Amino acid sequence: MRAPILALKDVRLADGPLMLFDGVNLAIDARVRACLVGRNGAGKSTLLRILAGQIAADGGERIITSGTTVAFVPQEPEITGATLLDHATAGGAPAYRAESALSDFGLDPAKPATGLSGGEIRRTALARAFAEEPDIILLDEPTNHLDILAIETLEAELAGSKSAALIVSHDRAFLERVTGRCFWLEYRQVKRLDKGFAAFDDWADKITSAEAEEARRLDRYIEREQHWMARGVTGRRARNEGRRRRLDSLRQDKVDRLKDSRSELNMGIASSGVSGKRVVEVKGISKAFGPKVLLKSFSTRILRGDRVAVVGPNGAGKTTLVKVLLGEIPADSGEVKLGTNLEVSYIDQARATLKPEMTLREVLLPLGGDQVLVRGEPRHVISYAKDFLFTEAQLRQPVKSLSGGERNRLLLAQALARPANVMVLDEPTNDLDMDTLDLLEDLLADYEGTLILVSHDRDFIDRLATSTIGLDGTGRAVETPGGWQDFLSQNPGFFGGRVAREAGRGGVSKPASLAAAPKVAAKLSFKDQRRLTELETLVHDLPGKIAVIEAAMADPALYARDLAGFESHSLALKTARLQLAAAEEEWLHLEERREALQSSR
Repeated sequence: MRAPILALKDVRLADGPLMLFDGVNLAIDARVRACLVGRNGAGKSTLLRILAGQIAADGGERIITSGTTVAFVPQEPEITGATLLDHATAGGAPAYRAESALSDFGLDPAKPATGLSGGEIRRTALARAFAEEPDIILLDEPTNHLDILAIETLEAELAGSKSAALIVSHDRAFLERVTGRCFWLEYRQVKRLDKGFAAFDDWADKITSAEAEEARRLDRYIEREQHWMARGVTGRRARNEGRRRRLDSLRQDKVDRLKDSRSELNMGIASSGVSGKRVVEVKGISKAFGPKVLLKSFSTRILRGDRVAVVGPNGAGKTTLVKVLLGEIPADSGEVKLGTNLEVSYIDQARATLKPEMTLREVLLPLGGDQVLVRGEPRHVISYAKDFLFTEAQLRQPVKSLSGGERNRLLLAQALARPANVMVLDEPTNDLDMDTLDLLEDLLADYEGTLILVSHDRDFIDRLATSTIGLDGTGRAVETPGGWQDFLSQNPGFFGGRVAREAGRGGVSKPASLAAAPKVAAKLSFKDQRRLTELETLVHDLPGKIAVIEAAMADPALYARDLAGFESHSLALKTARLQLAAAEEEWLHLEERREALQSSR
């Protein structure tokens, strides 16, 4: 069994009085792609930073194999340098690899590194990590701010990379497609499952049930010990001091478990009343901003109770379409008819309603007081905040002190307090942990009003949407009954071949550059052509290297004269032969692809 290339052993870390990790053991093996799962606030990002060597633990060991390289993409990357290429090469990646990786993620290497969108920042940081070709890539919420096509590019990059990966993400579909191992951070320790994320829920449920049963047995045992102590400890004090200490320890253990027990969100959602049967109807609408055409002659009708998902590349006009549908901005042409009695609640991806200097209390009570009107009923602000896992002390903190997940929970608290019969969610899944997502899905599934959902989360869309509107970024818009997978199966090639063809079957194929116009590839990509040249050199040079080693080992006296030299030569020979076999196989695969592409011209 090979040793891991990066590991944590008995790691402990406290954040003030709060113990984050207490005896964490975690090992990353070469080329294994794993996920790190845990609730918001459990310390997943902190654990990644310890693995990356950015912070030191209070105790325990970080063990890394000599020569192992690590790339870390945090939740909020910072892009430095004059251009994207400057940033992508800052970690030591050669320019040609950095250019290729940026191109794969649909980015212009010469683009200035200022004024970037959230998606561009994320893709630039990912491109740099892959260009460095590290032994391990640590990814913290890598799908945030990425559209579905960019996520599939990321999946393809991971599939084609030789790097091991540890990924923190809330995106179930993404994790199911790329991981083969799960680490679960729970109760300050890490549990391991040697299967992909698709098996995680069943495994976690079994563990939770077993722990609940163990807690019940502990409660019964404490009751028996307390009864015994009450009846006999005074007369047998010296003889049973050990038993008393054991009971005290059990009591403390129960206190710790109760302290660590998962707090649960108590979100509710209600319709404000019945809207008209027709919520919105548009006929032949078009919309453009300057030369950029977002919509061309699109028509749809949204009825009461519909759950409509809007999907497409970043910049395709998804948010613009929603605003046109709601009458917030006018269409350039066509007809928009809004229904009657519409009360709209809107959660926007930019979190524009959250001002950094405002306190949580001011967000929930913009007019002051201490009562929040929650779906028509008054609730004390402290009680309502606790439903969303905020403490009384946090109500006095500014919004800027919150994490991304906490800001999204605050937006949900603000939006769900208002009765509405039309709910608009623009990228609602960013930064939320899976438990919160599951609860939000359950609430929305039972919501009696109309839902308009802009999201890159394929699993979220498939679970909720009754129809999906796809925008391709050139003005085309198509609506299909069902969710994301239904849209793909009924509109093959809609995104110009940039979506993984086997998405519905769980496979991964590499999308073309998101920046390129839809076309059929006629030759190998820049990266593949470069790799083919490298392989041709290896296949040419390695046989000579092997021959030199074999000649040296042909000396019959070498073993007796220089045992260490013999063993070194043996290892070098084995390594060179494996390299040659791998290079020949990879060269053959790329050469067959090159010939197939040439013959299809």
